[in-house]
Amino acid sequence: MEAFFSTHAYLVEHTDAPVRRTLMDEIDWNDRMIGIKGTRGVGKSTFLLQYAKEKFGPDDRRCLYINMNNFYFQGKGIAEFAGDFAAQGGKVLLIDQVFKQPNWSQELRKCYDNFPNLKIVFTGSSVMRLKEENPELNGIVKSYSLRGFSFREFLNLQTGNNFRPYTLDEILQNHEHIIKDILPKVSPLKYFHDYIHHGFYPFFLEQRNFSENLLKTMNMMTEVDILLIKQIDLKYLTKIKKLFYLLAVEGPKAPNISNLAHEIETSRATVMNYIKYLADARLINIIYPVGQEFPKKPSKVMMHNTNLMYAIYPIQINDQDIMETFFVNSLWKDHKVNQASKDHFFMVDGNIKFKISDAQSEHKQRCNPDTIYARYNTEVGKENRIPLWLLGFIY
Repeated sequence: MEAFFSTHAYLVEHTDAPVRRTLMDEIDWNDRMIGIKGTRGVGKSTFLLQYAKEKFGPDDRRCLYINMNNFYFQGKGIAEFAGDFAAQGGKVLLIDQVFKQPNWSQELRKCYDNFPNLKIVFTGSSVMRLKEENPELNGIVKSYSLRGFSFREFLNLQTGNNFRPYTLDEILQNHEHIIKDILPKVSPLKYFHDYIHHGFYPFFLEQRNFSENLLKTMNMMTEVDILLIKQIDLKYLTKIKKLFYLLAVEGPKAPNISNLAHEIETSRATVMNYIKYLADARLINIIYPVGQEFPKKPSKVMMHNTNLMYAIYPIQINDQDIMETFFVNSLWKDHKVNQASKDHFFMVDGNIKFKISDAQSEHKQRCNPDTIYARYNTEVGKENRIPLWLLGFIY
């Protein structure tokens, strides 16, 4: 146990989260069992350590961070370890990568039942279906999602500002006023392309090649998150990777399921399942017409975020595709995005029609009052025309 306390103290002391994530204030920390899901690379480990630093400090032995990558847990279950920790006065156990432990959900249930004074906060992959696939956790776990940096978080980090998030309603009703608060302090378009290229994943801050790091992360998403958690045989890995590549190079459009099935030599039903796994892993977003959902064929498949688009080679980077990908990714956290009847149009929450458009060519077009125009290549907006970058302030 002393070795774990020593590691915990070192990690907490040396944790320096560059941006305080808004999720820190959204979680009800009074709950006894908290699950934090997120795709690989978005900073889940840092988030746990930042919580420990804020609430306890490095040397408070009531809180302990452990990582299931430690081989020690091949011989000792979570519940047994948690019992030892609780017996020594432990109050909060932070468990990173919980899915690496066999029978992890049963182990967490044991902890919940046997140690009523112990709080457990654990992280897991976005691929995990916490409640649906682990009925023993139903009713006892509160689940949250940690996402990559929003444009707002990236902008705050790069400029030293502390802009707050805005709800979609606030932006739609009040965007002209909000922009007047932001523009005197910073020019968002100076930073927007950097965010589009490399700002979603916090590891862009590391002194390593970002593209190589992202490719490694993408491979781990398929090799570990999808295969391990979904219990898929290793021999199918190449099919999943090839499918992802084909979807990426085709760009945002309706997939031809029959062609894809032929290309990767599997059935149409399997292709649809693989598409769902890739979406769960936050490698792609699948967009449906209003009222439809999986297992129906999607009307559009796009990369989950714009950073991923630059990591696939060779790919044609199209401004409109990039901006639509940014739009869907920004709204995806709290809103439902569907395909509208025409290209470049989306329905948000079933009743708000958006069109993603280029402000530099839009003056030739007539604006409809029933449509919100999210415009790129501009920093300002008016009435139902809002600058696209401001949607990056939703979280």
